[in-house]
Parts: sequence; C-alpha cells; structure tokens
Amino acid sequence: MTTVHSHELAPASERARLGRRAQWLAGASVSYNAVEAVIAITAGAAAGSGALIGFGLDSIVEVSSGLIILWQFRHRVPESRERLALRLIALSFFALAAYVSVDSVLALLDGHRPDASFVGIGLAIASLAIMPLLSIAQRRTGRALGSSTVVADSTQTLLCSYLSAVLLLGLVLNAAFGCWWADPIAALVIAAIAAREGLQAWRGENCCDSTNNPTQAASEAECSDECCP
Repeated sequence: MTTVHSHELAPASERARLGRRAQWLAGASVSYNAVEAVIAITAGAAAGSGALIGFGLDSIVEVSSGLIILWQFRHRVPESRERLALRLIALSFFALAAYVSVDSVLALLDGHRPDASFVGIGLAIASLAIMPLLSIAQRRTGRALGSSTVVADSTQTLLCSYLSAVLLLGLVLNAAFGCWWADPIAALVIAAIAAREGLQAWRGENCCDSTNNPTQAASEAECSDECCP
C-alpha cells in the first residue's frame, strides 16, 4: 500500500455524509464477517482444517476492524483517533499471524490430515464474490475522507478476498486429490499476508489524504497503487 497526494478537504457536510457511509460499510462488514467467522471456525473444527480455522479467525479480525472504525467515527473529531485505531488494527493482524503460523507448523510436523470440507469450499466462493465489492466501496470512502483507518479496513476486506482464493485452493486440493499438506500451507500463506498487512497498518502505510497526514505525503512517482487518483 502506498500513500496518495493531498486533496483539498471536503466541506464539513460532505465529510459528515462520508463519515456516516464509513460507519454503514463498517457495520455491513462486521455483520457479514461475524457470520463468516462462525461458519468457518465451526466447519474448520469439524474437518480439522487449520486453513479454515485461520480464515475464520481472520473474519474475527475483520469484525474487530469494523468495530474500531465505528468507535473512531463516533467521535466528533474522528481524525483524533486515527493513529490509535491503526495500531489496534495492526495488533489484531499480528495476533492472527502468530496463532495461525504456530498451528500450521505443528500440523505440518505432525502430518495431520484434515477432512474435506464442502461447507468451507462454498464459504470461500461466497467471500470471493462479496468481499471485493465491499472493499471497493470502503476504499473510495476512505480516500474521499482522507482516512488511513478506513483505507486500512478496505485493505483488510480485500485481503479477505485473497485469503478466500488461497483457502479455496487448499480445500479443493485436499478434497479432490488428498493433498493434506495444502491445508497448512494455505494457512501459512494466510499468516504471512496478515503479518505484512499488520506491519503496514502499524506504520500507517495506507492510501490517505496527506492533508490529514503530512508526514505521509508522496510524490507523483511514488504513487502507483490502484487507490491513487
């Protein structure tokens, strides 16, 4: 993730509207991911799938991220909570990465063979269809607000799409070809991506309005992310 150029601050009325939209999107993310977490963790426990459990735990991280957004924008000056909100999001990523990494390594060492999970496969397909659309809406709102926190939340949502693809591959390989090792390997990929995103959130390396974050202003040449204008 990279920073974007500064924009003129939107009028107060427009920022209030965008703030309400950010809260609505965060609420939608919390609702979907809460259901996703219950299904993924339940199905993962039944199948003995570390990747599916890790995916469910990532959904819990998504829930916490959405709640952090709601907490931030309940304040009359949301920008005052920006840095703390980013740190909280980063810590949730780090916790996820640590747990999934340890569990996956132990599964590889033990040679644990998870059962096929068709519920997990269906869940991964559903997330692949839904999460990119939600991420786009969050990112556009975050850019318009100049909010690193909202953009970080959109990145988490997009990360869920990537993780869905990784999860789907691991589950299909295990179900169709008996490649038991694909499950913990997929979980390790999930952990690595989570750790990377946690580090970037901690550093505040998100697309944002440098008017609100002057230390993060970037030159035209540095702006190569799809969120840039």
